[in-house]
Amino acid sequence: MMNEFDPYEEYDEEIEYYAVRPNKTKIKKEIGVLFEMGETMSKLSATHLKSLDLPENIHKAVSDVATMPHNGARKRLLKYIAGQLHKLDVSPYQEKLARIQNKSAHSVREHHIVEHWRDRLIHEGNDAITELFDEQPSVDLQHIRQLLRNIKKETETAKPPKSTRLLYRYLKTFFQFEDDDVIEEDEEESDS
Repeated sequence: MMNEFDPYEEYDEEIEYYAVRPNKTKIKKEIGVLFEMGETMSKLSATHLKSLDLPENIHKAVSDVATMPHNGARKRLLKYIAGQLHKLDVSPYQEKLARIQNKSAHSVREHHIVEHWRDRLIHEGNDAITELFDEQPSVDLQHIRQLLRNIKKETETAKPPKSTRLLYRYLKTFFQFEDDDVIEEDEEESDS
């Protein structure tokens, strides 16, 4: 009689284990993202870079990259940074980096709002003052009117725009607090 093959029969001695190879495409994409992250960090100011709390070797490398010209050595150093970041959990660093970039976007927005109001006050006069007071009731109308008179005198006599700068700084104090509140609210939402 012929021996039939039993598929359910156990073969303990013939178990083969295979090594699972890492997906090279996935790794290359992750390294590419980390490379871009290193490039972004190299454009930060020294204070913002320090606030990321990077390990010492990565912090020094990013500082060095920031001062290098765009050549092969810079690219090699960015690859080194990406490799070092690949060994770490980068999610806290990405989150801090996103917050820094978000604050920068808020400051640009704030700058445009303040410039808009300054230009409106200079060109429209009392109508713009009334609207500003409706939006920001704590502004000192007398001080703003005095600055506008000084701006008018400076333009007539072709003097440097000192009062225009003073008006900008004064307005910035009111709109700055508004944007900081928005940033704090975003941080509170992300903490909870």
